[in-house]
Amino acid sequence: MNLDPTAWVAVSFFLFVLAVFRPAKKAILSGLDKKIDQIKAEIEEAQELREEAEALLASYHRKQREALQEAEAIVSRAQDDATRLRREAEGSIEAALKRQEELATEKISQLEAAAISRIRNTAVEIAMDATEKVLGDRLTGKKGKELAENSIAELGKRF
Repeated sequence: MNLDPTAWVAVSFFLFVLAVFRPAKKAILSGLDKKIDQIKAEIEEAQELREEAEALLASYHRKQREALQEAEAIVSRAQDDATRLRREAEGSIEAALKRQEELATEKISQLEAAAISRIRNTAVEIAMDATEKVLGDRLTGKKGKELAENSIAELGKRF
């Protein structure tokens, strides 16, 4: 076998690689297995993190829905309270107006009674003056004057 030096270098390099690769094969494969295991662990961790993130996202969506429902409930209660307060205010206003109407009616009745009393008193005074004048003109003297005074006193008692 007559080979040129380049061929011998190639054969010796091949034998060297073979000699080195056999013992290093375990180390290389072990390193690759470790790297594969590390990548698998990272993938599992990423999946767990993704599941946690999805769970958190679902939780936040649920909390958001609950918050919206609570906000709607608060708005509904506020509207109910506003309606109730408006009704109460209307009732209070109606009651106040009714009281004022009753007071006004009572005051009008009092003023009517006072006016009627003044009219009666004025009518009595006019009647007394007229009676006194008529009787004074028709009845003269002491007897006429007594009769007029008695009649006037009697009229005052009647009214």
